Amino acid sequence: MKQTSITKFKIIWNSPVVLGFVMVCLLATILDRITGGWANAAIFSTYRSSLLNPLTYLRLFTHVFGHAGFEHFIGNATFLLLIGPMLEEKYGGNTLLTIMGITAFITGLVNSLLFSNVALCGASGIVFAFIIMTSFTNFKDHEIPVTFLFVAVIFIGEQVFQGIFVKDQVSNLTHIIGGMVGAYLGYQLGKRGNPKDILNSL
Repeated sequence: MKQTSITKFKIIWNSPVVLGFVMVCLLATILDRITGGWANAAIFSTYRSSLLNPLTYLRLFTHVFGHAGFEHFIGNATFLLLIGPMLEEKYGGNTLLTIMGITAFITGLVNSLLFSNVALCGASGIVFAFIIMTSFTNFKDHEIPVTFLFVAVIFIGEQVFQGIFVKDQVSNLTHIIGGMVGAYLGYQLGKRGNPKDILNSL
């Protein structure tokens, strides 16, 4: 009797930083729903507040975990799970975590400085940073990838258009800043070749 081998498949935790980030975002979204919006207002959104309040500084980073609802979360999580693992594999988890932290801080700080009455939450800035960074994955010095030009025109151009002509609840400026951060860091990483040098490029 002929024996047949059965291929066994196993589930692997292939992108710990991205998966961990998405899970924290999901938990933050659930917590905000359970608390009736208190969690976002207290921890998972950033806005101009007293410099004497320690949470003011914490929220500059934690606002990327909060989302306005599950639809908002699912939209960002989809992009993060599609794009993030490729970047994490190329640059490493520590570098990607640094990029996410830098993007969160810059977008949160700009929002607090420019908009006195606007609360910002969500990972959209990080999503746009990732989108722009993917176009630099095969970057060579003194060369501008055509993919970057297309991404810049399509995504950044769309955000500029919406910021001028469309009035909605999406922070277009955050998307633009996130894209700019992704472009700069993606350029520096591609130019230097060593992800450990990312902090030296700032």
